[in-house]
Amino acid sequence: MELKRWKFTISVLWLIWTVAFLVTLLTGLLEPGALEVVNGGELLGVRITPGLILATTIMMLEPLVMAFLSLTLKDSISRWANVVVGSFYTALSLFDWLSAPMQFAYGIILFIFKIAASVLIVYYAWRSPKL
Repeated sequence: MELKRWKFTISVLWLIWTVAFLVTLLTGLLEPGALEVVNGGELLGVRITPGLILATTIMMLEPLVMAFLSLTLKDSISRWANVVVGSFYTALSLFDWLSAPMQFAYGIILFIFKIAASVLIVYYAWRSPKL
């Protein structure tokens, strides 16, 4: 199986997005007072529910699945799957940033990484060879 550069690049970008997402969650827990609030069932003003945990789990696993699928799907299917899912994750990251902006430098850097990674996924998928 020939590994195409654009597919490898997109796969790595999905991994970058996932790591940035995880670091965002972890740094949120390290903010002063965050752990005390988690014990009360809230984190940064958001109520922690089973539905929220499920949504977070899916948000963490889907990019990992996309990293794998980017390498294994047929080129044309991989291209469109990455354009669609990458666009969704770009919109999701922008919405997340605009709805709960972090005031610390690390938060801004992490949001920029997530947005840049998802935009680059769409860019590389869109510019991939059309079949």
